[in-house]
Amino acid sequence: MLLDELKSIVGASGWTMDALELAPHLSERRGRVRGRALIMLSPRSTAEVSAIVRACASAGVAIVTQGGNTGLCGGAIPDNSGSQVLLSMARLNRIRHVDTDDFSMIVEAGCILANVQQAAREAGLVFPLSLSAEGSCQIGGNLATNAGGVNVIRYGTARQQVLGIEVVLADGKIWDGLRSLRKDTAGYDMKQVFIGSEGTLGIITAATLRLMPPSGTTHTALIALPSAGAAVRLMGRVRGMSGDQVQAFELISQSAMQLALRYSANCRSPFGSSYPWVVLMEIASAVDSDIATSLAAVVDECGALDAVTAKNTDEARQLWRIRHAIPDAQIAAGASLKHDISLPISRLDEFLQRSEAMVLSMLPGAMPIVFGHVGDGNLHYNISQAVDADAAEFLRQGEAASDAIYALVHELGGSFSAEHGVGVLKKALLEQYRSTTELELMRTLKRALDPENRLNPGKVI
Repeated sequence: MLLDELKSIVGASGWTMDALELAPHLSERRGRVRGRALIMLSPRSTAEVSAIVRACASAGVAIVTQGGNTGLCGGAIPDNSGSQVLLSMARLNRIRHVDTDDFSMIVEAGCILANVQQAAREAGLVFPLSLSAEGSCQIGGNLATNAGGVNVIRYGTARQQVLGIEVVLADGKIWDGLRSLRKDTAGYDMKQVFIGSEGTLGIITAATLRLMPPSGTTHTALIALPSAGAAVRLMGRVRGMSGDQVQAFELISQSAMQLALRYSANCRSPFGSSYPWVVLMEIASAVDSDIATSLAAVVDECGALDAVTAKNTDEARQLWRIRHAIPDAQIAAGASLKHDISLPISRLDEFLQRSEAMVLSMLPGAMPIVFGHVGDGNLHYNISQAVDADAAEFLRQGEAASDAIYALVHELGGSFSAEHGVGVLKKALLEQYRSTTELELMRTLKRALDPENRLNPGKVI
């Protein structure tokens, strides 16, 4: 019997069918996607993952792999059939090796991102991937969705942090690609096929990650600006002034900042007034010259309305709390429409001006909550319900507004999914906004690597 075989693979402490224990794993963060599972397994080794996949393949049972379950597109949630095996990577969480001479580390997929960062710091190095959910998200999920975060402008997405990976394939075979080479032109770069595939092509069990030297002195500033266009101009000037040492450049709308201040007791504004837009900027440089003086001059030239510079680490953390508090604050405020979009940086201001007028005409009283990584063109363009609105009705009416937003993004050369992936919720958008040729290439990969459609079926394509 399959269940008996699976239980024997992971041992008594490696499985559960208890409804209370399963419940947190059967719904994505906002509750928009819910499912059921035959059983949840928590393997402790790649060999156990391989054995699970072989057993399920033999029985014709599908597997859904789950990391920290911090995703927002339902990509790690089983369907409602109750027949799928949920594979939790939480116990596959060892840091196998740190090589300071090679500036690399090998970690297992279930490692919490914050723990990976800490291990790098303890070795005197830096792992630069950083997200709001880093205290609970897992590195395997980060790679499976090609996560972005706040440092993309300088270091790139999760994809750029990977030197090699270990993957369990749909038939249970293990591909050990844990190389740490920076140069390797021997055939196809197979690791890139699995990064961003959301567990539909293979199960990432470990990765060799690229580490960086410490970035030196960090200058953190919160700058008030009259428009998003002014923020784009400021970013260009600061990148030039600093020798392209900008580490983060976060844009926050007035409504998003007010929401964070209202719903988070740990946040306070350093300003005496409220401004249309603010930018949270971080410059990290090994050469501590006169960046602060040069920054002040550039800020003035770009028409800043106000500015605050952190004098120490604690003050920098206080400024970052505002940015990190926004997603949870929006949940507390009621129903909202989420749009994880990216645009050419030069067209951000045009999009924001056109979209606001469009949204308010379609959803009177609603409030656009805008924040994101303007340094890489990624906006979280969210819309909160009016205070007295019915949540269900707002979400129903909001479907047309979301369609209009995505159409505008496409018109301006952008993408409907910048860093959250596709999962279940954005499958129709992938069909709508990607070419027939591109979709067929994706399907060809899926058929080649998972011909029986047993790995995370129903997700992405």
